[in-house]
Amino acid sequence: MAQKEQYNNILLINWGGIGDEILFMPVIKNLKNTFKNCKITLALEPRSAGIVQLCPEINNIIKADIKAHGIKKYLNVLKFLADVKTKNFDIVISSGKSPLVAILLFLTGIKERIGYKSKTSFLLTKSITLNENQYASNMYHDLISPICNLTCELPKIEIDKKYILPHNLVSGEFIAIHPGVSKMSIKKNILKCPKLDFWKNLIIKLLEKGERVVLFGTGDDEELISGIAAEKKIALNQNFINYFNKTKSLLEMANMFSQAKCVICVDSAPMHVAVGVNAKTFAIFGPTNEKKLLAKNENFYAIKNHTPCRPCLWHKRAQNCDNSKCLEIDYKEIISKI
Repeated sequence: MAQKEQYNNILLINWGGIGDEILFMPVIKNLKNTFKNCKITLALEPRSAGIVQLCPEINNIIKADIKAHGIKKYLNVLKFLADVKTKNFDIVISSGKSPLVAILLFLTGIKERIGYKSKTSFLLTKSITLNENQYASNMYHDLISPICNLTCELPKIEIDKKYILPHNLVSGEFIAIHPGVSKMSIKKNILKCPKLDFWKNLIIKLLEKGERVVLFGTGDDEELISGIAAEKKIALNQNFINYFNKTKSLLEMANMFSQAKCVICVDSAPMHVAVGVNAKTFAIFGPTNEKKLLAKNENFYAIKNHTPCRPCLWHKRAQNCDNSKCLEIDYKEIISKI
């Protein structure tokens, strides 16, 4: 496929959670830097629409719930295709290794189509060999290699430099903890979070050392947060702040993470937010692969145990095993690193 000097109207497709969209941000930014006047539309799942708060290079989004159940899924796909056909896109670029991706791109009617190689990639105008053995942002960035010569950098979230911390917090003098993962993951038996006692012991020890701790979470994390906050040694400590459900946006979370002494979390969207603001991050990994999901950087630490069968999720199995011993993490390891 011959490279055009300019693409004016680009459609990107990246189904997944907000973490996937943050990992996809270098693609968006480098396309915008290469094709200065282009308009970029990102097709995504409704649950991930908040990415527009973190990535101003996105001009428009198309929300499509392609993971709905039954006939609704197919109706949503048809609606998506009808919507796309009215937009006059020059090119469409999509992540996803399923053979259905190339079929979907072909049905859009868009002249230039880029995706990963599969048994249906003859329907694409350019197919890219999928290399999953690398940081996910680099894997996504491979998709634009035929039309963009820029190097993939870390996802970068532009914070609000005028943001004022709540609760008289002082920049660099509090630890941000986000212990949860999405309910969708839990329903699918994709478990990435240590048990309640781990978090209680960790926070108690940090408080005993005089650290100020801010606990973050959303509705998905209510049961876990409630369990932590019910511990009297935590709740009655004046250095503990329960910030559950109080961040008004992903950008506010990013603003607070950027000023934290460090962020402690699991492999989840908040981890990618922390990476996006280059916060010192201690990310707990159980069955997932830290080499693919956490960038190599002196600011980012993967906390894991030495269970010989980990990591297994995605390349060996689609759900956790029955014992999930890989989630038996010693909280003292994080204390020692901090």
